[in-house]
Amino acid sequence: MHATTTVIVMGVSGAGKSTVAEALVRRTGWAFAEGDDLHPEANRRRMAAGHPLTDDDRWPWLRRIADWIGAQESASRDGVVTCSALRRAYREVLTAGHPSVRFVYLAVGHAELEGRLGRRTGHYMPAALLQSQLDTLEEPGPDEPVIVDRGGGDPEATVDRILAALGTGR
Repeated sequence: MHATTTVIVMGVSGAGKSTVAEALVRRTGWAFAEGDDLHPEANRRRMAAGHPLTDDDRWPWLRRIADWIGAQESASRDGVVTCSALRRAYREVLTAGHPSVRFVYLAVGHAELEGRLGRRTGHYMPAALLQSQLDTLEEPGPDEPVIVDRGGGDPEATVDRILAALGTGR
């Protein structure tokens, strides 16, 4: 069984998680899960109504993502999944028993986030909830398995930086 890599592309809403993850998957061919698709329907309705999620809302969702990671590891597949992973405790759920996990934290400035969310259409997460996510965010520490990307901009350049940091030649 080869050692697998699971990249969790993390950050607040509007950071570019889905865009970067999709570019990474195109480049690597790794398995992919959109973390938002793993939210229980009640969570989606809550956010769409403009209500921030509570920890109690998030735990089942985080366990679903952790289960997906475990399934990839068991199948010896590398993977990419998106997840806001805002608090250290959430990241601990995702890494517990999952040695393959590396976080990629997309650190984007507040003004850029607001601009992106203002242009985004068709997403259940309203821009009004950005501040609640920023208030919840605990930036990853140096003791966590994290690659911090503050480059923003072109997703392909971001993927180049991610792959270089992972040490993969793809």
